[in-house]
Amino acid sequence: MQFDLSPNKLFLLDGAMGTVLQQKGLPPGGQPELLNLTNPDLIRSVHREYFEAGSQIVYANTFGANALKLEGTGYTGQEVITAGIHLAKAEAGPGQFVALDIGPLGTLLEPMGSLSFYRACELFADMAVYGEQAGADLAVIETMTDLYETKAALLAVKDFTNLPVLVTMSFDEGGRTFTGCTVASMARTLEGLGADAIGLNCSLGPDRLAPLLKELCENTRLPVIAKPNAGLPDPVDGHYDMGPEAFAEAILPALEAGVTIFGGCCGTSPEYIRQLKRVLEGKSPYPRHYAGGSFVCTPTNPLRLDGVRVIGERVNPTGKKRFQQALLEDDLDYILDVAIQQEDAGADILDVNVGFPGVDETVMLPRVVQKIQSAVSLPLQLDSSNPDALEAGLRVYNGKAAVNSVNGEPESLERILPIVKKYGASVVGLTLDKRGIPQTAEARVAIAKRIWEAASALGIPSEDIWIDCLTLTVSAQQEQAAETLKAVRAVRQELGLQTVLGVSNISFGLPNRGLIAQNFLVQALAAGLTLPILNPNQKEMLDAVSAFRVLSGEDVQCRDFIARFSGESPAVKPVQRAEMTLEDAILKGLKTDAAKLAKAALETQDELSLVEQRLIPALDQVGEGYEKGRVFLPQLLSAAQAAQAVFEVIRACIAEKGGTPVKKGKLIVATVQGDIHDIGKNIVKTVLENYGYEVLDLGRDVPPETVVQAVAEQGIRLVGLSALMTTTLPAMEQTVRQLRTLPEPPATFVGGAVVTPDYARQIGADYYAKDARQSVEIARKVLE
Repeated sequence: MQFDLSPNKLFLLDGAMGTVLQQKGLPPGGQPELLNLTNPDLIRSVHREYFEAGSQIVYANTFGANALKLEGTGYTGQEVITAGIHLAKAEAGPGQFVALDIGPLGTLLEPMGSLSFYRACELFADMAVYGEQAGADLAVIETMTDLYETKAALLAVKDFTNLPVLVTMSFDEGGRTFTGCTVASMARTLEGLGADAIGLNCSLGPDRLAPLLKELCENTRLPVIAKPNAGLPDPVDGHYDMGPEAFAEAILPALEAGVTIFGGCCGTSPEYIRQLKRVLEGKSPYPRHYAGGSFVCTPTNPLRLDGVRVIGERVNPTGKKRFQQALLEDDLDYILDVAIQQEDAGADILDVNVGFPGVDETVMLPRVVQKIQSAVSLPLQLDSSNPDALEAGLRVYNGKAAVNSVNGEPESLERILPIVKKYGASVVGLTLDKRGIPQTAEARVAIAKRIWEAASALGIPSEDIWIDCLTLTVSAQQEQAAETLKAVRAVRQELGLQTVLGVSNISFGLPNRGLIAQNFLVQALAAGLTLPILNPNQKEMLDAVSAFRVLSGEDVQCRDFIARFSGESPAVKPVQRAEMTLEDAILKGLKTDAAKLAKAALETQDELSLVEQRLIPALDQVGEGYEKGRVFLPQLLSAAQAAQAVFEVIRACIAEKGGTPVKKGKLIVATVQGDIHDIGKNIVKTVLENYGYEVLDLGRDVPPETVVQAVAEQGIRLVGLSALMTTTLPAMEQTVRQLRTLPEPPATFVGGAVVTPDYARQIGADYYAKDARQSVEIARKVLE
């Protein structure tokens, strides 16, 4: 029987695997996937219990069966996955299905980490192929916190198998993932990439997950999945605070919001599924409200096109000798600076064009996309007529992008639109064909309709189709300005599509070009232009947009206008490259600029004062933004990497003088025994190092004796311990206890997803650190 995810019925998934196995004796830190080969009867029994409880879909025990996590175990992914699928299939009856379970790889992708996007795709593709070959009915990608990693997994399944695929990510109560991704960005990106259902799992119980599930249902047309935890864990005994009956009752608001696929995550068991089946018996899916509307995004910046949005035009070599030189010399830092200037000036979207003789667009476009996204949070519009370059750029883009462009020619539509559809992008349609740009508005609208129909036939929704009615130079064809405005008005009013115009073309060849362009922009906005392409560094153009937003009612209570002209808005004065300070470079994560500016600063400033007076305050500013939710993990880490570049310059300078390196104290960090998760610990290490501390990283799954020995041998004054799983908290307590027996015990700070301030006090730790920022504050108190 083939798996069919009907939107008109409810589905029951299974509950937790890991916590159930721990209850059955799996030791802390053990890899549950290996039990597929070492204790198959145990795994079969868990699947059997879930099927008997009412699960229609069970997840095979393959969550961490990727090559990175299996390294050193003596087993291959193919062995573990094949066994896992076969064990689950052996327990499945009629109408019951088995999913290949794909979890995170356990390491951060570039630019936050060291794993490339392409390598991540390869690792996930191996899992997907093994799962399909073993007979999985579908694939599930779950417990993801990084939208980029999620995209890599989804593309791997879609590209290399024919399996239906369900995708769930984990969010905190504030509506963001660990890496800062929003619910809306997740929903629109994954739906565009072809997921069959999306949802939320882990992190929270059903009561706290309900508002986020409602938001998700409003942002997707796909079936929505709810797989919450059994409430919150007690850090002392590991038990979750919500029993099966309370869990099942608490899931009902999710049903009313439109969720149709239900299950449980950490702390749940077959009894939880049995109770879910009881409360859902006889119920049908509720009607859904999809907010819709045009939308592009990066993970941290969801951009609804519900008003005028400015597309910055400066990442383009046309007529720009310095930009052309940067492309030919591979100076991506210059290109990034151009992008940052436009973000600072107030652009909402950036057009990215790297087409120039001597430049291989297929290679350069994805590199520029990744470079810009390493420091800029704005959505991008990839501008090329080369289908291969567009596909390469869209593949590595993190979020939902736009493509510029197609035209009315069948060849253009046939080559570009399938790529747009595959990657879930929006697309700009130019109202021209082999006969050129029509002289009448009616003819341009006719081409717009042709583009609209072709895109719709491929399943590209109207909200993702943007029409450019094309601006002609008024000095050569004066009457065409009126025709362009007439066409814009018709496309907006008759077709209801977003409208795009390259505004600056209007004034070519005339004196006082800015005045003509500004006046034309105002007329075009009044006619229905929603996406003007312009130079945001020209203040008068952004001023006109700001004023129009007030008069159209888009800028409610004139807040943005007042902020702009009262000097509160950073958009009034962007940071130019020549004016950039060391602090600017660190805040924006510009490693090369930071290193150059540090070298210049050291000509007039000594190393220690540079660290204390400039580097540390800049990092503090980023940390404060992170603490207040204005800055997210990608920006925090990119700032840390820029600071690292500064420290390397300082070390080199000191070495030349024969001096002593700047060090502010030494500490140890470790993930406790039994726990193999180390992403959080690694982030803490990176940030501490860039504040000038020497960090001895003992790794993960570290026995208490190893920590004690290292402290005693090296005279360490501060130790940081991390744990992600409740089952490994006793090891944390034991480590703290053993450290306190030393003649000169170090101060200790503890953190991790399951650790709380109360638990830190209970086990005798000196400090609790909820994140890297607090770890720095603790290091300051103890080591300085």
